[in-house]
Amino acid sequence: MKVIRVVAIALTIGIGAGSTAMADGFKDCTKLDKASWKPASEAEAKAKALGYEVRRSKIEGSCYEVYGVKEGKLYELFYSPEDLSLKHTIAK
Repeated sequence: MKVIRVVAIALTIGIGAGSTAMADGFKDCTKLDKASWKPASEAEAKAKALGYEVRRSKIEGSCYEVYGVKEGKLYELFYSPEDLSLKHTIAK
C-alpha cells in the first residue's frame, strides 16, 4: 500500500513538472476584452512583414502566438492583440 502511494505521488510530481517544462509561460499581452482585439490575421501579417513564413497561429492567454520559420529555424512570436506590438520571441 505504501509503495503504491509513493509511486502515485512520484507520477503526479513528474506529470506536473513535465507540463510546466513544455509551457513557455508567456501569455500576458493585454488586459483588453477579447471583443476589442484586432484580428489575428493582422498579427500574422506583421510576422510575414518581418520575414517569417507563418505556419499557424493561436491564442495563448491574452496573446496571439504566431509560429513562423525564418532562415530554417522555428520561432514563436507573441503579439499583443490590443496594438499588435511584438511582446516576446522564442527560438525553438
